[in-house]
Amino acid sequence: MRQKIHSYIGFAKRSRDLVSGFTGCVNNMEKGKINLLLIASDTAESTMEKLLRAAETSKTPFRICLTQDILSEMAGSPGRGVFGITNKSLAGAILHEIDQDGPDALEQEGLNV
Repeated sequence: MRQKIHSYIGFAKRSRDLVSGFTGCVNNMEKGKINLLLIASDTAESTMEKLLRAAETSKTPFRICLTQDILSEMAGSPGRGVFGITNKSLAGAILHEIDQDGPDALEQEGLNV
């Protein structure tokens, strides 16, 4: 499952459907361009609250998963802990992978939802 998510994030980056960083994601959520927000589980609490509030306001689906190191390595953007997927199909595929096996399977792979 983790390998598929890694591939989908790579596709999103290559097709320019990946937004990274707090400001970029919040601005694009306000414009309705983000179809999925991925937040690292080790994101600072105050930042996490702001991101969740922005996602709720803009009705953007989000998942809290992986760590900042793993997410940023998958996206090829070191030091980033939040990523937005703008492509609806890729967002749906990533959501499906994260949600399909439930929290127990994700926990076994070291993921949080």
